[in-house]
Amino acid sequence: MKNLLREAMALNDGVAYFDNAAVAPLTAAARDAIVRWAGDIAGSGDALWPRWRTEVEKTRRTAAGLINAEREELALTHSTTEGINFVAEGYPWKSGDNVVIPVGEFPTNLYPWMLLKSQGVELRKVDMPANQVDIERLADACDERTRIVSCSWVGYSHGYRIDVKALADLVHQRGALLLLDAIQGLGVFPLDVKEANVDFLSADGHKWLLGPEGAGVFYLKREHLDLLRPRAIGWNSVATAGEFGHDCMELRNTAGRYEGGTYNMCGLAGFGGSLQVFADVSVAQISRDLKIATDAVVHAVRELGAEVHSVREDDHWSGIISFDLPGKDPLMVKEAAVKNEVYFNSRGGHIRVSPHAFNTPEDIDKLVEVLKKA
Repeated sequence: MKNLLREAMALNDGVAYFDNAAVAPLTAAARDAIVRWAGDIAGSGDALWPRWRTEVEKTRRTAAGLINAEREELALTHSTTEGINFVAEGYPWKSGDNVVIPVGEFPTNLYPWMLLKSQGVELRKVDMPANQVDIERLADACDERTRIVSCSWVGYSHGYRIDVKALADLVHQRGALLLLDAIQGLGVFPLDVKEANVDFLSADGHKWLLGPEGAGVFYLKREHLDLLRPRAIGWNSVATAGEFGHDCMELRNTAGRYEGGTYNMCGLAGFGGSLQVFADVSVAQISRDLKIATDAVVHAVRELGAEVHSVREDDHWSGIISFDLPGKDPLMVKEAAVKNEVYFNSRGGHIRVSPHAFNTPEDIDKLVEVLKKA
């Protein structure tokens, strides 16, 4: 059976890439879109700007389809951080409110909440079992003053994947709203934000979605549109965007009100190219192929005597595999692999390998060889 995602890639010969949880390689479609944009802007300035503005909306539409959102519920962002800050800075906080997160979150889902201390908002960091997220513990940490529970779909270090709908249900039972940091799961696991009842979602496209850095999405349920106050508004936030002679402060009636200024046209063009690949191949197929690839890696490293820390249960596995090789320093193993054009990373003091559906058996063989020799 053909690996359709591999056929969509443009990796150099000899490269075995297993660091998709950090920054992934671009699809050929993303590369080509960026090159086209560069050619247009270099050759004609803004003469073809309307064409690329249309591509921005195509990117929005494709991204919305990926998660079964309405286009009007999606803002195009520069990072996961930006989307999380839309919520942290825009929510109508009152002194005594609190936010609940699990211990071990990536700094993007920590620092914005810590900054709220000056407004009298408490941050509750909930201890978790090793390499897991216990959603019942998160729910138990909520009380009548909990406004937001913010959690990663997939843990960046250990790779544990939560049941999004189960967490959303628990959070709503406690009277709070759920913000999902989706960057480590979006693209490789199906997600229907309506079925899962997610309130807010933020993710950048440069990991599993195989897009460029600086281009991502922020989703908010339509009913929350007026809940968050935009903090960084500009010419593009208002209903008369582009009509610069109007002093209009009527905000757009969509999530586009959070897109205050100029778009990252180049990044969004590339992001749109990759999103179309995912739409064509299907996230369901990519998820199946990723399971095959990660199972093969786990089996291979265990054969080498590795201690695998990532949970591999059916409902909680992900593309992130954290493990240790007996007597080996993770950073030294990583550096030795780079010399052989095998790329992975280290997080939390462990080796972190993050295959994608495009990885082949030959890639995995090369990975095993460098781990043997490290």
